[in-house]
Amino acid sequence: MAYELIGDYHLRVHRQRPIPVIWKDVKLELGFRSDLIIEERSVVEIKSIEALAPVHAKQLLTHLRLANIRLGLLINFNEELLKNGIKRIVNNL
Repeated sequence: MAYELIGDYHLRVHRQRPIPVIWKDVKLELGFRSDLIIEERSVVEIKSIEALAPVHAKQLLTHLRLANIRLGLLINFNEELLKNGIKRIVNNL
């Protein structure tokens, strides 16, 4: 996925980028790792599981809030049709 976004579409993509967490003035450098951050504008969280659970959307929303990014995609590749495995998550839009 990242290969095509970089090579075919010439987008800036960061893979497995750490997202720090700040708690009571203490910065934890590695709070979370985001699967893909595209152009500093969207986060893509990739799964391959039987079914998405509400916790997966909440996890992505947390990543969006910590990275100060507004748009995210939660993609589950374990679906017969890929379009059924894509969920759009927004942070204060």
